[in-house]
Amino acid sequence: MTRREFFSLLRTLLLMLLVAVLLLNIWFSQTRDEHWQEPVTAWIYPINADGNSMTQAWIDQLTDQHFEDMERFFDREARRYRLGLERPIHLRLAAQIEAIPPDIPLEPSIVDAVIWALKMRYWVWRHDDTPREPRAIRIFIRFYAEDNPGPMQHSLGLQKGLIGLVNGFAGEEHAGRNNLVAAHELLHTLGATDKYDMDTLEPIWPDGYADPTQYPLYPQTRAEIMSGRLQVSPGWLMLPPNLDHAVIGPATAIEINWLAAPP
Repeated sequence: MTRREFFSLLRTLLLMLLVAVLLLNIWFSQTRDEHWQEPVTAWIYPINADGNSMTQAWIDQLTDQHFEDMERFFDREARRYRLGLERPIHLRLAAQIEAIPPDIPLEPSIVDAVIWALKMRYWVWRHDDTPREPRAIRIFIRFYAEDNPGPMQHSLGLQKGLIGLVNGFAGEEHAGRNNLVAAHELLHTLGATDKYDMDTLEPIWPDGYADPTQYPLYPQTRAEIMSGRLQVSPGWLMLPPNLDHAVIGPATAIEINWLAAPP
C-alpha cells in the first residue's frame, strides 16, 4: 500500500467514524416538545455509588413518598402560572440500578461532553429495563454515605435523551436538598437552562433571582430553581435546604412552555 493509499483509507475511516457518531447521537437523542395537555412522568432510579452498607440501607427503604415534595413543588409552581393541570409531573420510584454510570468529565471540552453524553445514553439503554412510558423522563440518583471522603461530582441533565444524573447523600436529613438538585436536573430535560454564572456560581440577575425587583435586593429569601442558590448578599451564597425555598421564575417558565414568551 502506498503512502497516498494509506492516507486515503485513513480519511475514509475517519469519515465513517464521524458518521457513526452522528447516527448514534440521533438514535439516542430524544426530546420532549411539551405542551402540557397531560402530566409528565419522571422515574427516579437509585444507585449505590459507593457500595456502602449505610447507603444501601437508605436505598432499601425508599418509596414514592420520599419524592412527594418534588411533586408538590411542581404543582405549586404550575398553579402560580395557571397551567390548568393538576400534578403536572408525576414522580415514580424505579428499581435500583446496580451498575455505575460513566463519570462526568471535569471541565469538559465540547468533544468530551458529546462523548460523555453518548456514553451515558448507551449506559441507560443497557441497564434500564423498567417498564415505562416511551417518552418518560429518567433521573438517576447516585447516593453516597454522608461520610464518604471522595469529592462529590456535579450533577447534569440532558434534554436530548430525557436523562438526569444527580449526586446526593443518603439519609433523611439530606433528602430535601437531594430533591432540590433532582428538580433542577429534571427541568433541564424539559428545556430549562442554568441561570447562574459558571465561574462564581452566583445567580444572574434578573432571571436567576426569585425576587429580582424587591428593594433592597438583598437578602434574597428564595432561590430560582435554575440558579439553585440564595444570594444573601454580594459574594454570599446559600444552597436552599429544600424546595420550600425555591420557585420557578418567568424565564424558566417560558423555556418549559408554562408561560408564553413576550412578543
